[in-house]
Amino acid sequence: MKKRPSSRKEMKPQKFKSVEEYLASQDPTKARTLRSVIDFILAQFPELESKISWNVPTIYRNGKYVVGLAAFKHHLTFSAWSPRVIEDFKVRLAKFVVWKNCFQIPVDWKIDRKLVKDLVRARLAELD
Repeated sequence: MKKRPSSRKEMKPQKFKSVEEYLASQDPTKARTLRSVIDFILAQFPELESKISWNVPTIYRNGKYVVGLAAFKHHLTFSAWSPRVIEDFKVRLAKFVVWKNCFQIPVDWKIDRKLVKDLVRARLAELD
């Protein structure tokens, strides 16, 4: 019989080496939503790249974080890595659960392309 870890310290989360590996570990609905957000951002902003940082898919430019995405049990998160950007968009984010620098999106989110594009533009402007 397998021994259960007695503490959270003993539980070792999977370490992902690539965005593709991360997506493959998710259920199909979450993976499809995350993939569509990532692909949309990279198509709109070809100067950006994706990689795994903090063990989640991250979009970055010149080593600076632009957007982070993560899957949880009942939702996904979209992180702008910036409390100021989130604050500036609080009216447009009113229908979402919002934290300091990120907000929850449904696992089957139909992407609000204008919102995503505007959030990325705002974050890029902040980095310039």
